[in-house]
Amino acid sequence: MSAPTSADARGTRARPVRVGVLVTALLVACFAFQLNASMLSPALSSIERTLHASSAEIGLTQTAFFTSAALFSLFLPRLGDFVGRRRVLAGMLALMAVGCVVAALAQSVPMLFAGRIIQGVSGPTVPLCLIMLRVEVSDPKKYGTLLGVITAVNGGIAGIDSLAGGYLADHHGFQSVFWAMAIVAAVATVLAVTMTPESRADPDTVDGDRAAARMDWPGVALLVVSVGALLIALNEAGKLAAAHWPLVALLVLVAAVAFALFWRTESRSSHPLVATHHLKRRATWATLLTTVLTMTGVFAVMNGLIPAFAQDAAAGLGMSAEQSAWWTLTPYALAGLAMGPLAGRLAATFGYGRVLRFGLIGAAATVVLMVATLHDESRAMLLAASLLVGVAYAGVGNIVLNGLGIVHSPRENPGFLPGLNAGAFNLGSGLSFAVLYAVKTAAQPADQGSPAGYEAGMVAGVVLIAAAVATSFLIPKPVEAEAR
Repeated sequence: MSAPTSADARGTRARPVRVGVLVTALLVACFAFQLNASMLSPALSSIERTLHASSAEIGLTQTAFFTSAALFSLFLPRLGDFVGRRRVLAGMLALMAVGCVVAALAQSVPMLFAGRIIQGVSGPTVPLCLIMLRVEVSDPKKYGTLLGVITAVNGGIAGIDSLAGGYLADHHGFQSVFWAMAIVAAVATVLAVTMTPESRADPDTVDGDRAAARMDWPGVALLVVSVGALLIALNEAGKLAAAHWPLVALLVLVAAVAFALFWRTESRSSHPLVATHHLKRRATWATLLTTVLTMTGVFAVMNGLIPAFAQDAAAGLGMSAEQSAWWTLTPYALAGLAMGPLAGRLAATFGYGRVLRFGLIGAAATVVLMVATLHDESRAMLLAASLLVGVAYAGVGNIVLNGLGIVHSPRENPGFLPGLNAGAFNLGSGLSFAVLYAVKTAAQPADQGSPAGYEAGMVAGVVLIAAAVATSFLIPKPVEAEAR
């Protein structure tokens, strides 16, 4: 069997594409992005000490990275449709490396802040890689399997990223973590340039300036303002009693007005970023709503409540931060990494919706099990819950939701839904910490030895995951992406 071939910008046949080589390059790109997202977590205390900063200041730099990643995800995949996906991916990875270097050289919080924002340009790495893969792999089962391989990295690199970050920070300072990120980003840039084919949505458009001119920059600006204001509002609301609520209200108003103007602009534009009839499709809004509800329900449970319970000396198990990572985040990431390729193939074989609901129901059931056994303070149950959530969400739910963003994107605008879906992932993550921690705080009794606050937060997560299961029935069946 001959290797697949890639059509260049003029629609002619290009050099054969070896899928193994392509997947290797895309995996390294996703590795590089994931390091930016997770490798720094164990080094945050080292950054505080070195830069003589508060936890709040350093936390703000993390918020800056994820907010930047969410905003660039909204339009860079669409820009890739016009100017070339390989070009955009390579540019993102190169800027990621620049941001890593800026952060490594930081002598102050503002400089670190700037570095993290630059790193955030790489936000849509995973969806862009999945679009590039779909251009080259047409067989549904094969694409589903490879989608799972690539997307599984997005749940954590088997926990090695966090462990390596902690080791480097402890032995060589936080700067070494950023230098390691920079090296991987530089390697990923080279591989993207040399080992991936170029592709565009419109094979008849070859002129770079002409393609860029078709990008709907007014729509981009309004959408970025709308989502950015909402993300900042969610971050402020997450401070609860310390939040500046008038500011939250103002930001929500700005977000609403900007989105209304965005809708009006898209309705009148001859080349909209997102045509309004695409936004009205169930394949669009049901997918985005399911992603937001899923992330709101599960993200802070696994990345906040469960590790916090493990470290809570009064109400929980009293583990150290390192022990908590070994018992929760590492098994969670390992399970997701192992399950991902199988989940992608199962989705293509038995149906994306069916497999998604299996994963979501499994995640909800596992959280319920965890709530029922919190009072037992069992390390074995903590480990089992982390593994099961890793299989059900990181290994199934996350993979299928990412895949739905690809397979439901319209042919004439393949970059728009993956970009919006990436934004939905980030929006749900921010909402998760705001909502679930608000519930935890409200339900926490005066007795600090009671896990009631953790229980309430997890129950709220289960309710939201149940809502995601309900909305998943509204997502149309992606017939062309499933094996007949």
